[in-house]
Amino acid sequence: MRVPLLDLSEQYRTLAEPIRQRIDKVLSSQRFILGPEVEAFEQAICRFTGAPYAIGVSSGTDALLVILMAMGIGPGDAVITTAYSFFATAGCVARVGATPLFVDIDPATCNLSPAALERYIEKHCQTDAEGTLIDSTGRKIRAIIPVHLFGLCCEMDPIHVISERHGLEVIEDAAQAIGAEYHTTHMGIRTAGTMGEAGCFSFYPSKNLGAAGDAGMIVCRDEEFAKRLRIFRQHGMEPRYHHYFIGGNFRLDEIQAAILDVKLPYLASWSAARRAAADFYREEFTRTGLANRIALPAEPYRERGVTNHHIYHQYVIRTPQRDALRAHLTKREIGTEIYYPIGLHLQKCFAHLGYKEGDLPETERATGETLALPIYPEISREAQRYVVDAIAEFFG
Repeated sequence: MRVPLLDLSEQYRTLAEPIRQRIDKVLSSQRFILGPEVEAFEQAICRFTGAPYAIGVSSGTDALLVILMAMGIGPGDAVITTAYSFFATAGCVARVGATPLFVDIDPATCNLSPAALERYIEKHCQTDAEGTLIDSTGRKIRAIIPVHLFGLCCEMDPIHVISERHGLEVIEDAAQAIGAEYHTTHMGIRTAGTMGEAGCFSFYPSKNLGAAGDAGMIVCRDEEFAKRLRIFRQHGMEPRYHHYFIGGNFRLDEIQAAILDVKLPYLASWSAARRAAADFYREEFTRTGLANRIALPAEPYRERGVTNHHIYHQYVIRTPQRDALRAHLTKREIGTEIYYPIGLHLQKCFAHLGYKEGDLPETERATGETLALPIYPEISREAQRYVVDAIAEFFG
């Protein structure tokens, strides 16, 4: 049996006709950039997430970049984030001229560890005469970027306590977590992306809500900041041909917005189907005794009264025998992926920051142990049993 890591063909077959109708509508209108389809999708995202404002942009990467630009983060500034993430998280910080500062992850969730964040600030940072948090080189620390990895929200309550204590902005990288929920202490149940000053989503085709190309979204709670973001996505232009900021071409296409607007009403059921698949994996791994041989994904919020406690963008297991297991599964025609094989702190482009092996031990351990298994809403239980049986065969 062949089991791909992700199969989007059934999703398209189900929605092909309404998607084609909406694309034809855009083609007939001959309006392709920032038109009524983008506006409709932005409003739909506001309803779905509970965010007051949504700004459609060209990609998830650009969403994060625009937020940083609009906040005025740049040379001489620093942003604290995780080294266990897709490159864009730190790459965007560097692109605006700021410095990414990396902290370690929680070994169970692979998300940024609030305890490690606290330790980093205590050990490497201080408050200057003006009450501003600075690092050991004098760079002004402006923000924290927690990444809701694999579809699971970070522990936002302690992160907010730390950010408020030090006057830092919180920018949520929710590229992999649209619809995931977290029960906050003071705000009740909130969705990923809506708990900080701003949040960003990616609609790359393989995401739980995927476009037919690149697309992204920013959500925020402040009206003036939303206006600023909209200006930045159009070269800093407002009104036409008048530029008060240097922005960029970060506009969302009408066709992509139309496709995403067709898909969005199905997202909740797709997330439920992914969770059901994750539950089945857990049952099968337990039945075969593999739950004691591999580490299964953590579900820390399952009993906290939230429905979308995890949306399983990826189903990631851990084992020190990861590479050998992956080779075995490949021979059985089972698709897998390694997210991520090297921490951002050890990437060559960040060598000038001075990080070395051993600086972030949990991140480095995760890069050698994590393996994503096939998961998508339509995956069959037969296919999942085949995956589990193949892993059981590997461990003998």
